[in-house]
Amino acid sequence: QVTGYLDDCTCDVETIDAFNNYKLFPRLNQLLESDYFRYYKVNLKKPCPFWDDNSHCGMRDCAVQPCPSDEVPDGIRGASYKYSEEANNRGEECEEAERLGAVDDSLSTEARAAVLRWARHDDSSESFCEADDIYSPDAEYVDLLLNPERYTGYKGPDAWKIWNSIYEENCFKPQNVKRPLASGRGHTFYKWLKGVCVEKRAFYRLISGLHASINIHLSARYLLQDTWSEKRWGPNVTEFQQRFDEVLTRGEGPRRLKNLYFLYLIELRALSKALPFFERPGFQLYTGKESQDAEMKDLLLEILHLAKSFPLHFDENSFFAGNKQEAAKLKEEFRLHFRNISKIMDCVGCFKCRLWGKLQTQGLGTALKILFSENLIEKIPESGPSYGFQLTRQEIVALFNAFGRVSTSVKELENFRNILQNMR
Repeated sequence: QVTGYLDDCTCDVETIDAFNNYKLFPRLNQLLESDYFRYYKVNLKKPCPFWDDNSHCGMRDCAVQPCPSDEVPDGIRGASYKYSEEANNRGEECEEAERLGAVDDSLSTEARAAVLRWARHDDSSESFCEADDIYSPDAEYVDLLLNPERYTGYKGPDAWKIWNSIYEENCFKPQNVKRPLASGRGHTFYKWLKGVCVEKRAFYRLISGLHASINIHLSARYLLQDTWSEKRWGPNVTEFQQRFDEVLTRGEGPRRLKNLYFLYLIELRALSKALPFFERPGFQLYTGKESQDAEMKDLLLEILHLAKSFPLHFDENSFFAGNKQEAAKLKEEFRLHFRNISKIMDCVGCFKCRLWGKLQTQGLGTALKILFSENLIEKIPESGPSYGFQLTRQEIVALFNAFGRVSTSVKELENFRNILQNMR
């Protein structure tokens, strides 16, 4: 059922499948296995800001194994939020002072702390995500290759509460409009969705696409065998069908999968738009291993040029295009709703699900930040710092890994298609 053109786009499913599965996916996988992209710093101990919840998943597959600090490359550990050697060479105090116009020494300690807090607030005013404080003693490096996203057994009321909170409170949906499957065949929901502006419709479709992508990963890497001698993970067709089969989901499954393709297009567009930021000679994937860093930057640029060459890009110019005042208000609402969703990830009871949830929302938030910063990106000078537009190492790692997850989902869909065809 998942074929043909996507709503609000000029692109079709078949073009994305061919482009992703045979051109982009193999290169992207290679990039994400490199040192720069495999280590992600995350605080998994933050309390849930929305409800009292101490119900952590006790299953061993929910656990996350952090890295001993000596395993993290020096270049990453020594400058965890920097993005290039040029930035590493500047002292942190110097950078802080320059950015703040030097905080007045005569101020009290409290006042100076308040000024620094305001500076951080200004930094976050364009951000779509509530980012972790990577200097917190609770923030730890995680090797993403050793903690893959897969089925952990985390489900039931706790998992449902997370998604319910996301859809009911953060997708611009009025309470009286019930979600699909909550009421019959969802006619009223889709009538409502068709009637809202393109931005709110896109917001819902991005969240639905992210949900679909996560469900594909859980179905594709399902625990098939768990004995004392071995654990075996692989595709679980029954699990996949329960979530996406047209009959079992009363027509909802194919819509979810089309929303996955919509998410793919949005993140692909963001990568193509970010090319000038990464092309600058001063930008490096700095890990401290010079030849490997140069090789990975070449691969990164190859991927970004490939993304740019995609023939049927999503046209984001239709977003926030009307009355300037109304558009600015809507954009701010859009941003705050998404920030809220990034905070909800701290309520996920399974730590492995929390890790990948935080990473994927930060990655999508970074993609949105890029799409809505086009004017700043165009003004980036070829050399020297790009003060107008900045990406931290955390944002870069999240952006590419999040897109890697969506790209993997599209590839896994082909695998499920083949399995289901062979079963007929």
